[in-house]
Amino acid sequence: MSGRKRKFWGWGFDDQRVPEAEAAMVRESLSKTYGTALEAAAVPPEAGEFDLRAPRIKAPQSLARIAHDDAHERLVHAYGKSFPDSVRMFQRHVPEPPDVVFYPESARDVADVLDWASRENVAVIPFGGGSSVVGGVETAVGGSYRGVASLDLGRMGRVIEIDRASRSARIEAGAFGPALEAQLKPHHLTLRHFPQSFEFSTLGGWIATRSGGHFATLYTHIDDFVQAMEVVTPAGQFATRRLPGSGAGPQPERLMIGSEGTLGVITSADMRLQDAPKFRASAAIRFADFLSGAEAVRALSQSGLHPSNCRLIDAQEARGTGAGDGSASVLVLGFESADHPQDHKLARALELVRDHGGQWDPPRQGGHREGAAGAWRDAFLRAPFWREVIVPLGIIVDTFETAITWDRFAGFHANVTARMKAAMRAATGHEGRITCRFTHVYPDGPAPYFSFQVPGRFAVLMVQWRAIKEAANEIVVNEGGTITHHHAVGRDHRPGYGREVPPLFISMMQAAKAVSDPAAILNPGVLFDPVSRAVGVTGAMAR
Repeated sequence: MSGRKRKFWGWGFDDQRVPEAEAAMVRESLSKTYGTALEAAAVPPEAGEFDLRAPRIKAPQSLARIAHDDAHERLVHAYGKSFPDSVRMFQRHVPEPPDVVFYPESARDVADVLDWASRENVAVIPFGGGSSVVGGVETAVGGSYRGVASLDLGRMGRVIEIDRASRSARIEAGAFGPALEAQLKPHHLTLRHFPQSFEFSTLGGWIATRSGGHFATLYTHIDDFVQAMEVVTPAGQFATRRLPGSGAGPQPERLMIGSEGTLGVITSADMRLQDAPKFRASAAIRFADFLSGAEAVRALSQSGLHPSNCRLIDAQEARGTGAGDGSASVLVLGFESADHPQDHKLARALELVRDHGGQWDPPRQGGHREGAAGAWRDAFLRAPFWREVIVPLGIIVDTFETAITWDRFAGFHANVTARMKAAMRAATGHEGRITCRFTHVYPDGPAPYFSFQVPGRFAVLMVQWRAIKEAANEIVVNEGGTITHHHAVGRDHRPGYGREVPPLFISMMQAAKAVSDPAAILNPGVLFDPVSRAVGVTGAMAR
């Protein structure tokens, strides 16, 4: 990460603001949608406006060189980047900031912090880029700890070594997406993992939260790329062996992937790489209705063609992002390869979508950043910045994502849409909007990503948002979907996770934590409560 300060109240760096012309466009669009002139109820906060509690603990002299407790650092590390995180920052409400922030520069530093914290009863929250939208890095940990420290791995961002023959690299966990790719580029290699948070998230964060990349099929989850890793726990350190595959029992890596900082701190990982793509072909296909498009996507997902992009966007979202005019759902379809042209794959894919009523303009050769695909991509990348404009207007805008099998999708989509509209009306008294797109697709089902928007009241946005979010969690689980496909569990999804996985499995995870983290200092409140402490759900959903 560069030396630029991170924005504690919104997305990006402190010197990045939405240009006024762009902000005016967003305000005008929302005012038109809801038939009233919307005015901002708050301005962006300054660090000096917060009455932060004094640090309750102080780093020992041996860790002083990597410790920070100034207001800006404590605010950056208090929350993630979700809608409620932004609301609380605009409302100047940060009652439980971290007492100290550590920036380790080596695995030895990480071990020293964990040793000290275990002795002193200090909770430690591992922190990558801080882009969590589910309360995963929040420092509200309950009252059984003397204090809380945020452990930011941002200074551990090197690509340590590259094995070009095997197409793999050992990379420190604090590597941010752009810096990671920049170090691989001279070798004509890429990790090819591009989540929406790519610029402001880290390799360790992707692994710990089971991140999903931008590509829609085949190798897109971070799980697919992890070969081996080094982990520091309060009970000791371990490293696994780099191999192309193994049948030697349960894999240690799989226990750590998705563990969300509860079992240990991932300090580096060996990652499978790919040659940088040279050939691309893409098209945007229109469907009269979303379900017809879904059937076409099912055919594509079961065809073995493995498109890199297979993003079905409903008509309302297509209009809002400039990918369409609102008269049709749009499928953004693309193929890429480092080895051979993709025209034949695209041609066969278009034959499949034609069978389901798809219509399209002439395909673009290499035009994956133009036309409907480019318009959607641009809006997709700008959306996190727009929150700083939308929140002060009192508009609730959030998302939730899930996965469901193809046989249940049509009913699932209808029920989620209807019940979410009712939940928004009950919480705010207003009609809300809900849209859907597919982010990833599999032969056995899609990963629908729902976005909702409804006018609220700035003074009670947290109460209104919480009612809608709790309803969304309940609806998704009751309808048979997963509580999260790629945003992780954190604190906000914990009740749903507790219903999705068997109680015996939670006990198994608690037993693993009792061994790796005997003092239960690592990320309390995420995934499950340690046996030795009753932490409970202490994040945004609980307040």
